[in-house]
Amino acid sequence: MSGVRAARIRLLAAVSGALGATLLVRPEAVAKASSGPDAVPRAWIVRVLGARMLVQAALQAARPDRRLVDAGVAADASHSASMVALAAVSRRYRRPASLSAAVAGISTALGLACRTGHR
Repeated sequence: MSGVRAARIRLLAAVSGALGATLLVRPEAVAKASSGPDAVPRAWIVRVLGARMLVQAALQAARPDRRLVDAGVAADASHSASMVALAAVSRRYRRPASLSAAVAGISTALGLACRTGHR
């Protein structure tokens, strides 16, 4: 893997890791900021997502290879799809699910770009 591609993967991992750490440490604040007043997701759910993001980012930063990028892309795409489904069926959680789907979708696209070397 080229040095430039590894640097891109590490940059994506740093951003994703920072977001994951925020979700892990401040779940209530993130949940309230991303939700309507009567649709705040439970803190433990936000923490689990944050932990998954942080572990994924740490692995990709430590070893920025294609296999780990592929695994991260799969995890992000799966999360995005599940949040789109939740947004479609739950009026109450539509806003936080849509935001989570968007973030995971962006992460998926950036992971694919890092994997292939395209911008």
